[in-house]
Amino acid sequence: MMKNEIEKFITQFPIYQYAFVEPEEIEFNDRVRAICKKECPRYGASWSCPPAVGTVEICKERCRNYDHALFFSSIAEVDNILDMEETLKTKAEHERLTRIIEKYLKDQALLVYTLSSDSCQECEKCAYPKGGCRHAELMHPCIESHGIVVPDLIEKHMMDYYLGEQYVVWFSLIFYKEP
Repeated sequence: MMKNEIEKFITQFPIYQYAFVEPEEIEFNDRVRAICKKECPRYGASWSCPPAVGTVEICKERCRNYDHALFFSSIAEVDNILDMEETLKTKAEHERLTRIIEKYLKDQALLVYTLSSDSCQECEKCAYPKGGCRHAELMHPCIESHGIVVPDLIEKHMMDYYLGEQYVVWFSLIFYKEP
């Protein structure tokens, strides 16, 4: 599929910025995973997070099995970016956009693998580790769960990460290839 066809589709939505990325240019690092383990309460509690997603090396191989990737962001306005409850409420719209773009790519007969900006929250309580994922078709692992150095990707593609205390910037990364 041609990049200009994807561009034509995604630009009809409130995508803030986007870049086409070659999977080989993405930096993977175990230190990102260390942050997950130390700071995220979902570590070890979700199918979309480590260790369930596999080692960083396995995640790297999985991502590099695709020919291309679309890295994009959306923004949401909040009263105070430090209010986590308010901030997290804005994630749903970004996830909706991510699903629309993912579906479009799948409808073009592409194989896709989608990562998003936070761990999956489809279920109130994830079945991990005792049961299988109840919504595998909806679950998007977190970009950082794969050890991807997001600030490096943002910098390489001259994208914005911080727009002030009134805005949240959400990111998704969709890998794709011909079957």
